[in-house]
Amino acid sequence: MSPEEFKNLLEKKVAENRLIFEGAYATQLNSLLGLSKSEIDSITPGTTDLQTYDDLITLVKEASKANIQQAQLKQQIEELGEVAKKIAEKVPGLIA
Repeated sequence: MSPEEFKNLLEKKVAENRLIFEGAYATQLNSLLGLSKSEIDSITPGTTDLQTYDDLITLVKEASKANIQQAQLKQQIEELGEVAKKIAEKVPGLIA
């Protein structure tokens, strides 16, 4: 990748992140990102849960960027499984 291609890619990602953190679920995303490992481990300890947590973060980022409806977000969280749902319940307004 050339320096110019890298710069273009970086600019695109920065713009995407701005949309994510200014999107519909910006507050919930910040709260989700603020959960500590011990808070996540209190749900069910294990590395699988960290993967689920990462999947949940990705889902909320994309939902925020796309401004999807709350009901659709809740359904997507439920599809990630019980652990994702329990983590989401720790974030006010995420799985209303």
